[in-house]
Amino acid sequence: MSCPAFSPGSSSFTLALVLCCLLEADVSAQEKEAAPVDLKVRPVPAGRLEPFRKSFSKYLNVFGVHVFATAKTPDSKVLHAGVILAEYLDNDEDGKPDNPLVVEALASRDAFLMMTASERELDRIDPEDWHEEGFHCGQFQHAGETAPGKGRFDASLEEVLHLITQHGYGNAYPRVFGSRKGTKLAECLDKARGGHFTRVPRRYPRGAWFTYDDRSCEYGCQTQEYIYWALTSLLGAQESPRRCEEISREWRLCTPEAVKTRDPGIYALLTDPKYRFPRVLPDGVYPGKTGKKKRSES
Repeated sequence: MSCPAFSPGSSSFTLALVLCCLLEADVSAQEKEAAPVDLKVRPVPAGRLEPFRKSFSKYLNVFGVHVFATAKTPDSKVLHAGVILAEYLDNDEDGKPDNPLVVEALASRDAFLMMTASERELDRIDPEDWHEEGFHCGQFQHAGETAPGKGRFDASLEEVLHLITQHGYGNAYPRVFGSRKGTKLAECLDKARGGHFTRVPRRYPRGAWFTYDDRSCEYGCQTQEYIYWALTSLLGAQESPRRCEEISREWRLCTPEAVKTRDPGIYALLTDPKYRFPRVLPDGVYPGKTGKKKRSES
């Protein structure tokens, strides 16, 4: 199965780059033991990951998902992104992934997050070496948008989630969360946009609540932007009055109650216990590795 590629651009945030995942992998129903969380920034290992050593010098691993970073990317930013990844995948923070099928889908495809110190630094990275070795499932994030402080939104909540939903959920449950027309996710998307649009319309129909207007974001990209908004709104990331106003041009259901009431289809999917989506918003602290104790779901 091939995965649709993201085009550069992201509403009010910054560049989001998702590379097309072309690697076939069989995700069986049999649970496999996931790799442990290793939240310590280390040099990029040699061997299979050798192609990344040309551009990246920093590395950590979360349940088999790789995080690569350039030398100029601060360790604190790399660690933060890794913690957000761990919290999304192990939301009850018991040291084990909540949904082994999703983690297996990510790990079997060598899914990775690549980090740079800035957007500009990305221009100096050549992906040819790792593409030739079969690494195609990647997501970009830069340090400036990672835990930015001063009241600004932490884009780690978006970029890390894109990696998980597209390459994890999209491959573990292709008929439900696949990034193409006809999946359950796509059906919900079409309702949220007021119709099925392969291209961004000049004007969305009256009553649409997801109205992303970046024309470089094709249909597969739209599915991932949509699931990000819906899930993070359910988790409370978008509900402050200031944030709700900031994102209103693109997304109108900024509170959990609004999602539940106006978009019952996506609410049902994201709260179905079968899929084990996160129920608590990551807060940047993970037990055992960052000094935090296990939390309870509210």
